[in-house]
Amino acid sequence: MLSATERTAIDHEVSLLPHKKAAVIEALKIVQKERSWISDDSIEAIAAYLEMSPAEVDSVATFYNLIFRKPVGRHIILLCDSISCYVMGYQDLYKALQSQLEISFGETTLDNRFTLLPNACLGCCDRAPALMIDENLYRNVKTEELETILNQYS
Repeated sequence: MLSATERTAIDHEVSLLPHKKAAVIEALKIVQKERSWISDDSIEAIAAYLEMSPAEVDSVATFYNLIFRKPVGRHIILLCDSISCYVMGYQDLYKALQSQLEISFGETTLDNRFTLLPNACLGCCDRAPALMIDENLYRNVKTEELETILNQYS
């Protein structure tokens, strides 16, 4: 079931579009913002509200890599693995993150603080390597800076 806050936000998005179904991506983002991830129950609630089938909503949810279909940590780390980042030190950053967090891609730390995910491009090839934590973009990242960066998210 959608909360009143979620319904209000989705209604606003629907009002901006020619068809109710066109708001599915925004609805997924709204629900994820409130709940941190999109459960099967959330898929069904969004589908019912937008007059869609759960399969239609799920197909959109699973297409976008920033819609999370399983629980994630409080902070999402997106490590860019594009060719520019790869050439400029991606592997060292990944190894350092794995060591410091004791997780690999797709995993969440035991304290639910971080989930580590690969990302095809963060749009800053001229300042590679890059990573993003929540809404914060870090460019020209050095492995020795990781501990300081991660400590900001306690």
